[in-house]
Amino acid sequence: MAEGLDGTSLSKEAPETGRTELKQVMGPGLLLLFIIGDILGTGIYALTGQVAGKVGGIVWVPFLIAFLVALLTAFSYLELVTKYPRAAGAALYTHKAFGVHFLTFLVAFAVMSSGITSAATASRAFSANFMAALGLDAADGIVVLVAVGFLALVAAINFRGVGESVKLNVGLTLIELSGLLIIIGIGFYALGNGQGDINRAFVFTPEGESGVFWSVVAATTLAFFAMVGFEDSVNMAEECKNPSRIFPKVLLAGLCITGVIYVLVSIAAITLVPADQLSEGETPLLKVVEAGAPWFPVSIFGVITMLAVANSALINMMMASRLIYGMSREKVIPDVLGKVHPTRRTPYVAIIFTTLLAIGLLIFAGGVPQLGGTTALLLLCVFCVVNIAVLVLRRDPVSHKHFRTPTIVPVFGALTCAFLAGPWTGRDPVQYVIGGCLVAIGLVLWAVTVGLMRRLSPTTG
Repeated sequence: MAEGLDGTSLSKEAPETGRTELKQVMGPGLLLLFIIGDILGTGIYALTGQVAGKVGGIVWVPFLIAFLVALLTAFSYLELVTKYPRAAGAALYTHKAFGVHFLTFLVAFAVMSSGITSAATASRAFSANFMAALGLDAADGIVVLVAVGFLALVAAINFRGVGESVKLNVGLTLIELSGLLIIIGIGFYALGNGQGDINRAFVFTPEGESGVFWSVVAATTLAFFAMVGFEDSVNMAEECKNPSRIFPKVLLAGLCITGVIYVLVSIAAITLVPADQLSEGETPLLKVVEAGAPWFPVSIFGVITMLAVANSALINMMMASRLIYGMSREKVIPDVLGKVHPTRRTPYVAIIFTTLLAIGLLIFAGGVPQLGGTTALLLLCVFCVVNIAVLVLRRDPVSHKHFRTPTIVPVFGALTCAFLAGPWTGRDPVQYVIGGCLVAIGLVLWAVTVGLMRRLSPTTG
């Protein structure tokens, strides 16, 4: 028996037999749409220009490399989710592999923090696209103010208790997907009419004096933000029909579909808009629409973009607040953060706490590249732990059949994630500051909880 965060035993019988208390309603089709919808969103809509600014025309290369790195870790997640088909994701795998409560807490808090930084990134992108759709060229302070107002709206929706809705997820996924397909279609349409220059897609223009390798590495650390989200799907394992059988094919199919879309969007964007222009501002894909299809209403595409990033913000803030609530109930952070509203039945203190953190990031942490880069940094560290956990848990056999990835895959997955998380990649140092501050907040909460529990525990003699 392994112990939970609160000291209670975690039986291995449930995950081995696959029994669950949640209703299994998701088949392959709905799971595929969930995964695609979770990956698509803020990254490609907001960061394409920033990636182009680091490598020039070969903007598609960092997205391709980011896809390959994510694919390695996805194989590790596949082994773990089919071996232990339960919600909780990285925190569960970390605790089963190492049994160290503090390490489990750090992983869980890092995942929660990545949700907050991702939501802050989406809010900033929402604000920028909102101003652009209205034809306004607002100052940075106005963009931040609109983003804060948007986060307050997300908090209000979260407080009202918006539950998981398969129909809503399908609708928003189709909207996100339609926006990217429009960009791809505009690219092919423009090329067919003699517009644009496909040769730009093979021109490397480094930022500063960096060579090809380090410029691509630096761009990949940003592009990786566009590939995250697939890890959230493991939390749906208990609500899937026969997860040990369907998860491998569906997750890999979802990753491949989004990877292909990202490469095609990147090529279409750079074909129509030069890298130096694409990298200016926070609405790169709106520029592609204006350049390739000036007859297409920019306001409509702006609305599509806003809905795409709004969905990302809402999902991430819901995830972050529920993780805070869960950690409070597990007695690893103060009890007050686990309070539930008596009428709405939502974790309102956790919602307020995570919203204030996200607003603080918007005000003090900078723009989309800094926030998106911090999200990728936090998850790269989590992915590194997950890849190692796969190898450790090989000595924990289960009775049912499950996916098994070749040993070399998690080894390469851990090495590539650790490499991309390092300062040698050219990552903006502010990302380490942001991530460090968030983890420090978690450590303070942990220390306060431990101190209170020691004071309240009866003395033994």
